Amino acid sequence: MVENRSEIWEWVKALFIALILAFIVRCFFSPATVLGASMEPTLKDHDHMIVSKIGEPKRFDIIVFHATKNEDYIKRVIGLPGDHIEYKNDILYINGKPYEEPYLDKYKKEKKDNGPLTYSFTLKDTAVGSDVVPKGHLFVMGDNRRISKDSRVIGAIPIEKVIGTTNIVFYPIKEIKIVGK
Repeated sequence: MVENRSEIWEWVKALFIALILAFIVRCFFSPATVLGASMEPTLKDHDHMIVSKIGEPKRFDIIVFHATKNEDYIKRVIGLPGDHIEYKNDILYINGKPYEEPYLDKYKKEKKDNGPLTYSFTLKDTAVGSDVVPKGHLFVMGDNRRISKDSRVIGAIPIEKVIGTTNIVFYPIKEIKIVGK
């Protein structure tokens, strides 16, 4: 009888620890699924990713955010609050300084025509409509610049709508990878 109680107690402790761990993991991490081609070739349609809810997004991080009440988007952070963003001749300029985007190199090589991957614009030309990224907002773009519905169309993203950052693809199994900046 005592041995039976001891075994039951061990099971109760194990279950309790498992529930606590599940709660902690759920508070700080969640899954997300890529829908569409706006992040290709970096991410593919139906890639499953792990989203970290820890920390603030940084420039060139891939984030998941609430785009609408029923839809989340996955895009790359290009501009932070106060940044002046401009594209000229397929080159990103942040506050007047040119930036390399190595995550686009593969796509630029694969495209079939001679046109730019990212057409020239200033923030004023986009749905943001101002010279700088507003305070408390992010300017985001998909890596597949020609088809991405991003801040150029939907405007700057309020930071409070950001769910978290992501860089780990865990499914499909043969595509498991860590995505770099």
